[in-house]
Amino acid sequence: MDFKKLAQKYDTPLYVYDFDYFANRFFELKKAFKARKSLIAYAVKANSNLSVIRHFAELGSGADCVSIGEVKRALLAGVDKYKIIFSGVGKRDDEIKEAINLDILMINVESEAELMKIEEIAKELNKKSRISIRVNPNIDPKTHPYISTGLHENKFGVDIETAKKMYLYAKKSEYLNPIGIHFHIGSQLTDLTPIKEASAIVADLVRSLKAIDIDIKFFDVGGGLGIKYKDEKTINPYDYAQAILSTLSGLDVTIICEPGRFLVGEGGWFLTKVLYEKNNGDKRFVIVDGAMNDLIRPSLYKAYHKIEVLSTKENPQVSKANIVGPICESGDFFAKDIQVPQTNPGDLVVIYCAGAYGFTMASNYNSRPRPAEVAIENGYDRLIRRRETFKDLIACEIDYL
Repeated sequence: MDFKKLAQKYDTPLYVYDFDYFANRFFELKKAFKARKSLIAYAVKANSNLSVIRHFAELGSGADCVSIGEVKRALLAGVDKYKIIFSGVGKRDDEIKEAINLDILMINVESEAELMKIEEIAKELNKKSRISIRVNPNIDPKTHPYISTGLHENKFGVDIETAKKMYLYAKKSEYLNPIGIHFHIGSQLTDLTPIKEASAIVADLVRSLKAIDIDIKFFDVGGGLGIKYKDEKTINPYDYAQAILSTLSGLDVTIICEPGRFLVGEGGWFLTKVLYEKNNGDKRFVIVDGAMNDLIRPSLYKAYHKIEVLSTKENPQVSKANIVGPICESGDFFAKDIQVPQTNPGDLVVIYCAGAYGFTMASNYNSRPRPAEVAIENGYDRLIRRRETFKDLIACEIDYL
């Protein structure tokens, strides 16, 4: 990847995505589940660029969406409506109504209150809403607390007994059609044991539901497969599939898997350039034109990203430095106390594993335009989102004069 050429052509800050890598990861996971009926539903929240979604749609992917905006993005990008799942804890009435009218595969229900609301809206529309229920198996995913979702202390899903009551209610309802079951215990999972334990618990629930004539057709295992940011030991897709399949004996269900980070994380880079260096006594700072509004993971999660500094100095000395951006916050950093060669203004800094939760979590904080995004496919680069302008930033603001 010629990062310098891309930075010269498109300027910085800049996101770069390898679409060939995305496709290889998709087929790797699809192949792992080839022994059973399966649907890979890309988790749109990881990277919601329309060209990225369309790329996966053309490979046969569905879409896991957590807002009606993501649902509409998926449809616009060409995802089949019967491959779209609408999840999320807090769905507004208008979002539920629109999802029912769009006739997507199913709405994933997170609480008893939400089930009642979906039934109410479906009744108003005189339609039957296909649903799944998100079960919280109370399994510790052994990941970052901010991205853990499978414990009772988390806001997601319902416990097993509550789920049973909800399925019984839905079966009797004239306006609900319970066709799926869902669980997702967290993101950046690197240990297979919690996944298998959770799958076994939910599979047992499906068996008990089938025994009372509730026909669950879709077994949605969520996403969360981890990637290698530093030295994590990641899960092999084949082993992941086998762990889940081993819990499904006797069940005729279609497995839905909702990968996001796994598909796009390692196939993306964030490019930023050095503005200048600054020394405060013993503390060295390399100040770049990218900032926490562009890539917030290091600041929000204290997340590690490999950083490569392409110094143009001859035989540069290497010393510890913080790589920081222009935002007026002490939390605006990409790395602290890492070994960095001496730099010249304009030197390129490459931040790895930025394909997931990079641009999609970006903001306009400090009235900064968001970066451009570029796709690389079959050796060619193309712009898939132009750099924002100041006019874009104020386009929605009215009566300011």
